[in-house]
Amino acid sequence: MLCVGLTTVDVSQRVAEFPVPGQKVQSLGVHLAPGGPAANAARAVAALGHRAVLLTALGGELGEFARSRLDPVEVHSVGTGGPALSMVAVRERDGERTVISRNAVEFDLAGSEVAGVGAADVVDPALVEAADVVLVDGHLGPLALAAARVARRTGVPVVLDAGSWKPVLDDLLPLVDVAACSAAFELSESEVHARGVPLVIRTHGPHPVTWSRGGVTGGQPVPVVEVRDTNGAGDVWHGALAVAVARGMAVDDAVRWANEVAAVRVRHTAWDWVEELERWRDSG
Repeated sequence: MLCVGLTTVDVSQRVAEFPVPGQKVQSLGVHLAPGGPAANAARAVAALGHRAVLLTALGGELGEFARSRLDPVEVHSVGTGGPALSMVAVRERDGERTVISRNAVEFDLAGSEVAGVGAADVVDPALVEAADVVLVDGHLGPLALAAARVARRTGVPVVLDAGSWKPVLDDLLPLVDVAACSAAFELSESEVHARGVPLVIRTHGPHPVTWSRGGVTGGQPVPVVEVRDTNGAGDVWHGALAVAVARGMAVDDAVRWANEVAAVRVRHTAWDWVEELERWRDSG
C-alpha cells in the first residue's frame, strides 16, 4: 500500500469542555504523535498487518520526530515544509474534536533533494509499481497527481480520500478508481461519477455509509460504540478501505469492514489506538 499525502504532528489535549473565546482551561491529558490523513491511514494499514509505505513531506525537527514515531511504516519524504503542527482538543464526554492546523501550505517541491525537477520526477515509479493500492488525500497535490498517473499506467487501483475540494481534483478525479467522500465533500455522487470515478462511497458521520457504482447503490450501518476520540477516525477508515480494496473484497464487505475498523479507532484515544487496532486484528 502506498499512501501519498499529508503528515502532521498532533498535539492532542483532552478537555472536559471546549473553551469559549477568552477562556483558559486545564487539560485532562496531552499526547504528541504523528497525524494527518495519509500518515494516519498508513499507520492503520500497518496495524492491520498490511505493508504500508508513506510518501509525504517531513522537513525539519518536527519531520524527524514524526519519522521516529511512524515505524513500521516505510517513509519517503520529498520537498520542503511539513509536517504541520496541529492543535487538537478532544472533549472527554463524547470524543468530539476540534482541530487547528496549517496543513500543507508550506509544502514546496523546489527544495527537493532532486533540484529543479517536478513532482513526476520525485515520485519514484517503483514505489507505485510495488503497491497493490495507491491511497491519496490530495493535500500534496503534485505528488498525488504524479503517483496516480503512474498507477493508471501500471494498473494499480487509486483510492481517494475526498474530505474537501482541492484544486488538484480537477486533474486527479479522472485517475481515481474509488472516491471515498466525506459528508461535507462539495460534489454529489453523480458529479463525481461524471468526472470518471467508477465507485463513489460517502460517509455520513454516525449514519450509514452509502455507495454507488454502475447505477447500483448500497449502504452499510456504522457500529454503535462508546466514542472516546473521533480525531483521525476518517483517516483510519480510509486506510482500512484501501486494504479491503487490495484484498479484493466486495463493496458491501469492504465498507462494513472499514466501519468496524473505524469503530475500534473511536473507542480508543490518541494514546493507544494503534496498539488496540493491532490487538483487534490479532483477535480475528
